[in-house]
Amino acid sequence: MSALLSAHHAQLLIIDMQEKLLPAMDEPDLTLANCARLAQAANRLGAPLTVSEQYPKGIGASVEPLRTHISGACVLEKMSFSCMGDSAIAARLMELKAAGRRQILICGIEAHVCVLQSAIAAKAAGFDVFVAADATSSRASASKALALSRMSHAGVQIVSTEMAIFEWLAVAGTADFKALMPLVK
Repeated sequence: MSALLSAHHAQLLIIDMQEKLLPAMDEPDLTLANCARLAQAANRLGAPLTVSEQYPKGIGASVEPLRTHISGACVLEKMSFSCMGDSAIAARLMELKAAGRRQILICGIEAHVCVLQSAIAAKAAGFDVFVAADATSSRASASKALALSRMSHAGVQIVSTEMAIFEWLAVAGTADFKALMPLVK
């Protein structure tokens, strides 16, 4: 397992940040802002981005403020709670893994359902799995806390948005560093 994230070995998975789901979450604005920051960093640094949408006909598409940052992403619908339980999403993630993207950074909602099930299943599939705690949420903060604890015990690394961005950058003084600094100020 890699101890640090690497922009060259990572992919980003944003789970179910949808119109009818996000408003019911604890700290929805913070969760959205951090998912957007991670998407911007992934885009800048060339980390592939996959976005899941749980039954969008009923729950809606990804929220409008996030759409700007995921316009080039692979957006896939799912019915399974775990992204790894959906054949199209699992195939995409595994294809990226085979191309050297063995690290998967996960954010989105809900922490105790889709994020947890996706993270544990990705770990079982041989990924180095990281979850950005401040870019995930559940309706109840206690549910998120239990999910983060359970994922950690299962070998998933719990990180913050800033930890992920700085680990992806690795060094200061580059054009990428200068471009991404507004995201962490």
